[in-house]
Amino acid sequence: MNLATKNIIIQNQTFTLTNQRAVFWVKEKALILSDLHIGKTAHFRKNGIAIANHIMKSDLERLSVLIEYFVPEKFIVVGDLLHAGDNSDVDEFCSWKQQYSQISFYLVEGNHDRISKALEEKLCFNYKAEHLEINGIVFLHDFDTAHPKFQITGHIHPGIVLNSTVKNIKLPCFIQTEQQLLLPAFSEFTGLDTKNIPKKGKYFVFTDSEIHEL
Repeated sequence: MNLATKNIIIQNQTFTLTNQRAVFWVKEKALILSDLHIGKTAHFRKNGIAIANHIMKSDLERLSVLIEYFVPEKFIVVGDLLHAGDNSDVDEFCSWKQQYSQISFYLVEGNHDRISKALEEKLCFNYKAEHLEINGIVFLHDFDTAHPKFQITGHIHPGIVLNSTVKNIKLPCFIQTEQQLLLPAFSEFTGLDTKNIPKKGKYFVFTDSEIHEL
């Protein structure tokens, strides 16, 4: 795995974007990501669609590399940690998570996070709510136009189309505006929305080996 990074400034603080679909908040030592959709492959298999679970394994391997690189104290998921409640993929995620018990685990609930009390205990959150605020920055799954503070959000699975004379290429991206940092979906088993994204801002597109501002 090739790790490329790019620093941006939000409210006079450094955030490190990565081409591995996550961002690191330097001051808070927080690794931030959105839309893991743990359990999506198992949900498809349960419904008769043969999807290999190596997709989720690959996501967790990338996450392990990021944890080893940044050594975070906080792990913030900005919604859609899960895809369809409890299943075998969730068991695998919980086993993976046990090796990082020293990291505080925060979940900002997304529209897919249907979490029973029993499942909440299984996942061992340090914090679970519909929003989180740290040092004046608010974490929400989807952008709230009525909220006055800067927001870090997910949900959209943002993408950009790069046009060329040979082929149009669709790539995932981060988008930074005056009010928002929109994160890409961390799971690679997701689509890209190139239409319902902020129109004014800085676009940071990435590949397996690079990250660039457009």
